Amino acid sequence: MASRPTALLDDLDVARLALAPIRRRILASLVEPASAAGLAERLDMPRQRIGHHLRALEAAGLVQPAGERRKRGFVERLFIAAPNLLLDPALLQSAPDPAAVTAQDRHAADHLIGTASAMVRDVARMRQAAESEGARLLTLTVEADLCFATPADFDRFSEQVAAAVADLAREHSAPAGRRYRLTAVAHPAVATKSPPTRN
Repeated sequence: MASRPTALLDDLDVARLALAPIRRRILASLVEPASAAGLAERLDMPRQRIGHHLRALEAAGLVQPAGERRKRGFVERLFIAAPNLLLDPALLQSAPDPAAVTAQDRHAADHLIGTASAMVRDVARMRQAAESEGARLLTLTVEADLCFATPADFDRFSEQVAAAVADLAREHSAPAGRRYRLTAVAHPAVATKSPPTRN
């Protein structure tokens, strides 16, 4: 099953508009095309109020026209929510200070979060561009669960990963072609409850 395209929210004013509770409800209800009257009935709200929010959402590009239909002697416009909305993490973060970068940054949680945020933003934008051209964005995701007995084991693993990535980067460094960025991260796994044991 094909995934829905993704739209990156990287404008603060548009993000605020999309995150307003009533507008989030409207967007969530527009996975399938609906009219202002249909939304008013579904959300138990006045049609005029729904119409006001729909106009604001349409102006911001968060909903799109999805055709028209004749109902009881008049024509009503149908709308559908924009593709999956993804909030640019940079909207909620302070700009990094390049002068504050240290050799220990690869072990800092703040650095990991900043790197992950940039990756989310860049991949979402490139995916939008690829989808607009009818192309597919080629990516790679590798995940593994690890367990380290001591911090020293984690440090040794970090050095091994860094060395392996450096070796692979040298081996796969063509003089021309599409440039890729490889980011390897490790963080503690979220604690989960153990499943109950069965007798």
